[in-house]
Amino acid sequence: MTPIIRIFVVAAFTAGLFFAGGADVAFAAEKQLRWVGCGISKKAFMAELAAAYEKKTGIKILLEGGGATRGIREVAAKRADLGGSCRQTIERPGMISSIPEERSVVMTPVAWDALVVIVHKDNPIESISLDQVRRLYTDKIRNWKQLGGKDAPIELYVRSGKISGVGRTIRELIFANYDQEFVATYTVKSSGPLEKGIQKNINGIGITGISSARRRDVKILKLEGKEPSFENIRRGEYLLYRPLFLVTNLRERDPAIKQFVKFAHSEEGKKIMRGVGTVPYEDAIALWLKYIQQQQRALAAGLADR
Repeated sequence: MTPIIRIFVVAAFTAGLFFAGGADVAFAAEKQLRWVGCGISKKAFMAELAAAYEKKTGIKILLEGGGATRGIREVAAKRADLGGSCRQTIERPGMISSIPEERSVVMTPVAWDALVVIVHKDNPIESISLDQVRRLYTDKIRNWKQLGGKDAPIELYVRSGKISGVGRTIRELIFANYDQEFVATYTVKSSGPLEKGIQKNINGIGITGISSARRRDVKILKLEGKEPSFENIRRGEYLLYRPLFLVTNLRERDPAIKQFVKFAHSEEGKKIMRGVGTVPYEDAIALWLKYIQQQQRALAAGLADR
C-alpha cells in the first residue's frame, strides 16, 4: 500500500469516527488547545476555524507556526495537542512505516492547497512553465530575459532543508527526487521570509502556498497558462496541488481535540474555508486519484530509490 493510499484509508476511517455520535461534546470554557505547524495551513484556514470554534465552544486554540515538520513531530511526541502539515509523513526507505520521529500520528486531510510561483508585483512576466521551473531551480535559467522579462539577474528564494512542506512537495511533484539540490540566491527558514523577501525584491522569485501568497503584495504567476483559482484547484486543472492535514496523536483520547477535527469537516467548517478561498477536502475528493497518479509517476521515475 503506497503512503498516499494508506493516508486516504486512514483519513476516511478517521472522518467516520469523528462524525459518528451526533451531539456536540460540552467542554469547560477555560480549556485551551495548542496547535503548531506550517504557516500555510495557519493562513489557509486555521486562524478562521480557531476563532469560530472558540466562539462556538469557548475553547481557545493557541496557534503557533514552525513548519510542517514541527507540526507532525510535536504531536507525535505529545508536546502539542494538534498539528498542521502540508506534507505527508516521511517513510522509512523501503518500508511502509514512517520514520520514528513521525510515527503515532493520524494525518487527516481537511483542505487543498496549491503551490504557486511568486514574483515582485512590478515584474512584467505573467506565466511560467514547469520546464522553466525545473531549469530555474537547477541554475539553467539565470536571467529574466530567458523568461520574457528584462535583462536582469534572477534571484531565487528557496526553503532551507529538504523536508519542509513546500520544499518536499516541489521535489516530489516537479523533480521526482526528494534529494534534488536547488541552486538559490537566498535560502530562508520558512515561507514567511521567502514571501517577504520577494515582496521587496524586483528580481526575486520563489514558490510558496497559494493560501499564504494571496495575503502578500506579490504577483502570482500562471503555471502552464493556468491560474491557481479556487475552481482550477478544485477541478485539478492547476497542476501543483497538495492536501493540507490536521495532525492528531494516534492514541489521542481528548474529546475536545476530536471534536475540533469533526468541526473542520462539518458544513460550518467547510463554509469558513470557502469564505477565505481555500478548497475543503471533501469539495474535491476526486483529486486524490490524480494525486496518486502524480506520486506513481514520481515512483516510476525512481523517486523511492534516490
